[in-house]
Amino acid sequence: MVFDRSRLDGVFTALVTPFRNGEVDVGAFEALVERQIAAGVTGLVAAGTTGEAATLRQHEIDDLVARTVRIARGRAMVLAGVGTNDTRTTIDKARLATEAGAEGLLVVAPYYNRPSQAGLVAHYGAVAEATDLPVMLYSVPGRCGVEISAETCARLAERHANIVAIKEAGGSVERVTRIRRLCGRGFPIHSGDDALTLPFLASGAVGVTSVVANVAPEGMVALFDAWRRGDAAAALARHEELAELTEMLFVEPNPVPAKAALSLSALASAELRLPLTGMEPGNLKRLAAAISRYRVGIATASPAIRDCR
Repeated sequence: MVFDRSRLDGVFTALVTPFRNGEVDVGAFEALVERQIAAGVTGLVAAGTTGEAATLRQHEIDDLVARTVRIARGRAMVLAGVGTNDTRTTIDKARLATEAGAEGLLVVAPYYNRPSQAGLVAHYGAVAEATDLPVMLYSVPGRCGVEISAETCARLAERHANIVAIKEAGGSVERVTRIRRLCGRGFPIHSGDDALTLPFLASGAVGVTSVVANVAPEGMVALFDAWRRGDAAAALARHEELAELTEMLFVEPNPVPAKAALSLSALASAELRLPLTGMEPGNLKRLAAAISRYRVGIATASPAIRDCR
């Protein structure tokens, strides 16, 4: 079956995994998923980097993916984060995610061992050949130490029909143009940096895999919807409205600030799994102020801005 790539247009939330007393807080997670769907997100990513996948046990990952699929009930596309720095383990995780009901796979570049571009081609090729699900590549050199080059992306897309998109988190808007030139305009690109969502969209990206949406899903959806309907001014207003909150959500390693923000909003605990620890007190105070100003901004926005919510 040919995958409809337009399903990747829009806001995909990179879900945090709430914890309480060392265990996954199922109730908070389910409420988070419901809140995202109510806000109109296009997709959900379970057990990705933002979900602290590196510290999750496999049975927890399986449950999170299956639970997300069950709650979404087709109202949002569900991707599972399955990337590791071992090809066999990634393939095993892809199989388990398929069994749990995932509709697609988000596969981060192998980290720590820093493969060559030839190694990336072999790694992703093996994963793609082992699954029938659509695969979204994930290039984040700041975490992985290696970037999926635009040439490698094009080579993979040409060789494997189920490698259908890329989440680009290298901090370079120019990369959007280069990937589009080499992979074609029909190859979806997601912004992996919330702060660059609008510039990415203006350069030809079709969506964002968003951390900020955990905290402000309506705002991220409104930004994308304004851009899609051709209202650049409203999209810019949303971008500016979210700017301070976005900055504070990345002032410490993700998802530390996002979980703190959810806690401040009484939506989930700020609990993390080691080696991540809570926010520095000064940063937490600044985050609380940013959340407060964002809420005030929403409440007092002009009708033109409110209408694009």
